[in-house]
Amino acid sequence: MFKKILIANRGEIALRIIRACHEMGIQTVVVHSTADANAMAVRLADESVCIGPPAARDSYLNIPAILSAAALTGADAIHPGYGFLSENEQFAQMVEEHGFAFIGPTAEHISIMGDKVSAKQTVQRLGLPVVPGSDGAVPNAQAGLKIAKDMGFPVLIKAASGGGGKGIQVVQQASEFEELFNRARSEAKANFGDDTVYIEKYLQRPRHIEIQIFGDTHGNAIHLGERDCSIQRRRQKLVEEGPSPIIDAKARDKIGSLAADTVRKLGYRGAGTIEFLYEDGKFYFMEMNTRIQVEHPVTEMITGIDLIAEQIRIAAGQKLTLNKDHIKFRGHAIEIRINAEDPQTFIPSPGKITQFHAPGGLGVRFDSAIYTGYSIPPHYDSMVGKLIVHGRTREECINRLRRAIRETVVDGIKTTLPLHDWILQQPDFLSGNYTINWLEEQLKTRG
Repeated sequence: MFKKILIANRGEIALRIIRACHEMGIQTVVVHSTADANAMAVRLADESVCIGPPAARDSYLNIPAILSAAALTGADAIHPGYGFLSENEQFAQMVEEHGFAFIGPTAEHISIMGDKVSAKQTVQRLGLPVVPGSDGAVPNAQAGLKIAKDMGFPVLIKAASGGGGKGIQVVQQASEFEELFNRARSEAKANFGDDTVYIEKYLQRPRHIEIQIFGDTHGNAIHLGERDCSIQRRRQKLVEEGPSPIIDAKARDKIGSLAADTVRKLGYRGAGTIEFLYEDGKFYFMEMNTRIQVEHPVTEMITGIDLIAEQIRIAAGQKLTLNKDHIKFRGHAIEIRINAEDPQTFIPSPGKITQFHAPGGLGVRFDSAIYTGYSIPPHYDSMVGKLIVHGRTREECINRLRRAIRETVVDGIKTTLPLHDWILQQPDFLSGNYTINWLEEQLKTRG
């Protein structure tokens, strides 16, 4: 087992990894920018190294600085968390070339799944259902228009190297295809340095269902059930729950087994999430995230399994400590992402937290690195915390979450807590009758 792990991330995920390491008797090192000198992770890690100025490109994306910090502190392994370099195949490869263990999959698997075209082709060969679409990348608008007409509108134009809802355009009719095709390519180039795009049939009212998987280096693979991540704004998840209110045990076992078989055939190492669109009782592969997810606590709450600890054990070469018989799903869990944003306009709201109080009580978990007096820097993602609640039933979980929201105090900045309280009171959410388009539609009528 590792003696010291360097955490190449910040915020709540850095703190989450520190906690798992300390429970396992592993020392921790965090790297940080000058903007994060007073961060909670810096205070709680055994060691910290400043690696650059606030801009992410000069600090959290600075591969030479991170590797130097690992060497200087004598770290055995590097955990990338999520975001930043977590799905960068060059980083994964360089980490291992410099003699450190990368707590994640191989660079090869990151590369395959990081390109949406190759990912779709790979999983289709291995037996996963996919959304009908182009056979690979589309070279130009003329070729794309022909594919779209043959498929039937509406269609999606998607960046092959995309993620986070960027580089995606919905095309409703032929007359707007060329303009939106060029826009998607421009967005893809600007965000990912790659203007390759492909086309898929646009599903009108799907759910976003993802399966948590794990694989080890000994040929074992499992799934840990699903999370329903359909409450989204601009393709950014805001609420995640598990199990999904519309997936029964038979469907869960079927798609979960397919997902586990896929990663077993790939020889995949570590944690991953296979994301699907679900419509009219059918699953369609969307993408695979080759890292731990923001919403991993939902799975932890309903299984009682520490996913970060399992990541670390697998990276150290150990076998999965779990098999299908060990995994029992208990009750219901919901996570809300608390962003430092105006709940009406969604304009970011960085600044100093003048008062903070975390909620508590049975089944309540608050994952955050904020504290009273902490100043949220304007340079990074606006998420400042995650409130995760567990209950014996979905109804109990929702009631407990509303109570926990009322207990939460984050003064000095604006947050999306009022929006979440509103969502939890809506009849469609209470009945489980919502799709990935639901929140956007509600916000338009809500004003």
